[in-house]
Amino acid sequence: MGDDRSAMRAVVLHPDISGARASRDPAAALEEAVSLAAALPGLEIVAAEIVRLPRAQPGTLFGSGKIEELGRRFEAAEVGLVLVDGPVTPVQQRNLERAWKVKLLDRTGLILEIFSDRARTREGTLQVEMAALSYQRTRLVRAWTHLERQRGGLGFVGGPGETQIEADRRAIDEALTRLRRQLAKVVRTRELHRAARAKVPYLVVALVGYTNAGKSTLFNHLTGAEVLAKDMLFATLDPTMRAVALEGGAEVILSDTVGFISDLPTELVAAFRATLEEVSAADLIVHVRDISHPDTDEQAADVAGVLASLGVEETTPQIEVWNKMDRVDPEVRAARLAEAARKPGIVAVSALTGEGVDALVARIAEAVSEARHASTVHLGFGDGRRRAWLYDEGVVTAETRGDSGLDLDVRWTERQKARFARL
Repeated sequence: MGDDRSAMRAVVLHPDISGARASRDPAAALEEAVSLAAALPGLEIVAAEIVRLPRAQPGTLFGSGKIEELGRRFEAAEVGLVLVDGPVTPVQQRNLERAWKVKLLDRTGLILEIFSDRARTREGTLQVEMAALSYQRTRLVRAWTHLERQRGGLGFVGGPGETQIEADRRAIDEALTRLRRQLAKVVRTRELHRAARAKVPYLVVALVGYTNAGKSTLFNHLTGAEVLAKDMLFATLDPTMRAVALEGGAEVILSDTVGFISDLPTELVAAFRATLEEVSAADLIVHVRDISHPDTDEQAADVAGVLASLGVEETTPQIEVWNKMDRVDPEVRAARLAEAARKPGIVAVSALTGEGVDALVARIAEAVSEARHASTVHLGFGDGRRRAWLYDEGVVTAETRGDSGLDLDVRWTERQKARFARL
C-alpha cells in the first residue's frame, strides 16, 4: 500500500457464509480482524461488520444488492480501503475494487502487510518477501487487463508470443529461487549459532502463544529487554533471544517467538517455519495464554496444533502461563487463581503488573534443573556415528574405553535421549 496509507479510512468486513464450516464465532473473528487491521500503522478503522451471505458469488463474493448498498456507504464515509476477513479470489478482488472504487485486501494480504511492516531481522524480511511473492503468484490469473496482451520478442525473453502472465510468473519464480538461496544461507548461519550454543550448557526456553497473548511484555519483564511490546497482533516476527540468570545461578536462553494465529494463510505457514525452529529446538516451552480472552481455549488449541505440526515432541516439558490476570473479571478471577494453584503445570501472572512473575521464574528454574539428567551410554567401537552425534549435541562429560567398547557419561534432556534412541 506504500506511504499513501498515512490517514487511510478503512472498513473491516467478515463474510459469514451459510453452510460454510466456521472455526470461530463470527463476532470473535470480526474482533480479531479489527485487531489485525489496528496493527497496521496509519489506518483509521471507521466501521466493522459481519456480512451474512446465503452463498459466496464466484465473481463478486457478495450479491449485487449488497455490493450497491455497501458501495453507497463507503462513498459517504470516504473509505479508501476495504479489508475482507477471509479469502478473496483475484477476480472477486478486481470486480469489487472496480465497483467500490477502493483498494481491497483479503485476510492473507492484510497479514502479509503486517508481517512486512514488522519484520526486523534479515531472515524475517526474506521470509516475508517469499510469502508475498507466493501470494502474488497465485493471483496471476488474468486478473488485470495488462496480463492479457501478447508480448512479441526477439527470442531472448522467453520467445515470441510469450504472454505477459507467463513472463510475470517466470519473473516471480526467479525471484523466489534467489530468495530461497539467500534464506538458506541465513538459516545455515543460525544453525551454526545454535550448534555453538548447544556446546555451552545453556538450555533454551521458548515463549510461545497466540498472537497478542502478552509474550513480549513478559519477555521484557523477565529480561529487561526493550522488545517491541504493544497491544497489537503480530508485534514480534523475529525470535528475540536473551540470556537470563535464574535463581540458583542457572542461566538459560529465553526466546520470544512470533504469535500463532488461527487459519494462518498457507503461504505464511511455509515461510514462517524457520522462525519457529527455535521452538522445536527448545528444552522448555512456556505457553503464554491471554486468559482474559473469550476464545482463550480455542486459541490454546490452535497453539497446540501448531506445536504438534512443528514436531515438538511430547517429551518437551511445558509450562502454561495464564497471563493478563489483571483483566479477568473479579468474579471469575478467584476461581481462575484457585484452578491454577491446583494444577502443577500452570502459573497465573500479569506481565503488565508483575503479579505472579516471581513464581513463574521459580517454576522455570525448577523445570530447567529437572530438564537435564546424568546417565551412562555404552557404545561399540564401530559405533562412530552415534558417538559423533553425542559430541555434536555437547552432552558428553567423560569417556572411558573398555574391552567391549566405550562408556560415555552424558548429561542430557529427555528429548535428546529420545532422539538418540531413534538414531
